[in-house]
Amino acid sequence: MVRIALPNKGRVYEPIMDLFERAGLHIVDHSDRSLFAKTVDDEISLLFARARDIPEYVENGAADLGITGEDFIHESGADVETLLDLGIGKADLVLAVPEESGIEKAEQLKDKKIATEFPAITRKFFESKGIHVHVVEVSGATEITPHIGVADAIVDLTSSGTTLSINHLKVVEHVLRTSQKLIASKESLAKHPKKVSEIKLALESVIEAKGKRYLMMNVPAAALEAVKKKLPGLSGPTVMKVEANSPMCAVHAVVHEREIYKVVNELKSVGARDILIVPIERIVR
Repeated sequence: MVRIALPNKGRVYEPIMDLFERAGLHIVDHSDRSLFAKTVDDEISLLFARARDIPEYVENGAADLGITGEDFIHESGADVETLLDLGIGKADLVLAVPEESGIEKAEQLKDKKIATEFPAITRKFFESKGIHVHVVEVSGATEITPHIGVADAIVDLTSSGTTLSINHLKVVEHVLRTSQKLIASKESLAKHPKKVSEIKLALESVIEAKGKRYLMMNVPAAALEAVKKKLPGLSGPTVMKVEANSPMCAVHAVVHEREIYKVVNELKSVGARDILIVPIERIVR
């Protein structure tokens, strides 16, 4: 049995649940309050926990695999292997100060108080620069601490910068770029190599397909070369004869959705016809 630890709440919860469903790892027997769940694969079960605790759960064997943020992996210092970047929950851990403070760089914070939910990362950041600071650990609402005299600056997560702006804070330096990662313990990699590989491939195939579309079209043989030049597919288009004596070819290609508008018009202009655009669920390389 392979157990995977997943975040039990937060903004990444729904995207991760959706990723598992699309990967074919359908979840059964799970309610909002349950800590454990089964999947359609009898050899895979799930454990729901605080994202902050997951690196340690994986390191100590409570779970074989886990999904959590790069920030929590660094903060815990857990000895785990990162297998895959899921591209979910992207954010920046930043050093920020009040807009009116006059502070423009980290060096100006020598001997000052820094409030954060990430004390280990913050200490390492300032130590790497040779700057002595007093780290004040808080458990939430970090952005208000400079305005109530608790700290002179903060190290906190931001995805859009809106919360910082609302609280009249400005970014001085970027500390860490984070997103959700699939992690494993070294012991589990050695004990369950086949199953771990299967799980990684299932998730990876969904991530690989994100934002891509499958194009199918009929192309006169005389226009084939012109059409091929217009297709930015993964490894070139697939070309098939429609029938033995037909001058028409069927051409298939994978194209990113951001290119669809332009590509379809260009294909039509050089002779492609009957163009179909189909969503892609998974791509297995």
